[in-house]
Amino acid sequence: MADSKPLLTISPRKLSDIPSEESIIAAGRELIESTESWKEGKTHFTKVKTLSRPGGPPDNDNWHCRVSEHTPEEVTFDVLWDKMAKDKALNEKEFIPAIDKVTQVQELSPTAQIWTIHYKFPLMVSDRVFTVLQVVHKEDSELPSGLIVSIPIDLSGDVELQKLEEEGVRGYYVSVERVKQLENGNVEWRMATSSDTGGLIPKFIADLQMPKAISEDVPHFLHWVEKQPKST
Repeated sequence: MADSKPLLTISPRKLSDIPSEESIIAAGRELIESTESWKEGKTHFTKVKTLSRPGGPPDNDNWHCRVSEHTPEEVTFDVLWDKMAKDKALNEKEFIPAIDKVTQVQELSPTAQIWTIHYKFPLMVSDRVFTVLQVVHKEDSELPSGLIVSIPIDLSGDVELQKLEEEGVRGYYVSVERVKQLENGNVEWRMATSSDTGGLIPKFIADLQMPKAISEDVPHFLHWVEKQPKST
């Protein structure tokens, strides 16, 4: 019987209820293509455009998107795809300041791994823990393109795997990321996400902060990758 549950939702999936990689990627592809018609928001850091759409059932949490276009001098498709498609969580720990620990919980296949990600925030904000399945897929297209889809996972059915999660307020997010070579030689980096940070932070405040928060990842990444050793 086909899985009737929405695939891209902040409601976590149990280990026994993980959809096929093919269905996850198909849902991700449909969602990221739909962002072309979402409501436009502010542009941050000169070139990071944001978009949004209202949430729907079953979560009713809003979706936010960022999109940026980069010249080969900034970053090439191959470099951006390599950093996002291989050990994405480990790489994000290197350029996203709030991430202080990541652990690979389980490898389901060469293109699907479960990661637990620990965020440490300053001042009065409690630490957050997000556990997600990340599925990677290189598209069969004339110009190089690839997708990374992350869905939240509930490890409560496996005591040993659950021990790998850090302490902190449980949060949930779902995201779809696309790296796409453009005909003009540039590369487009597009990401859409919906989340619930958990704890006592009012959702409307988190919602207001989300466009700039996700936009910050772009300059953080570019500064980080610029410092990486160049292959010869």
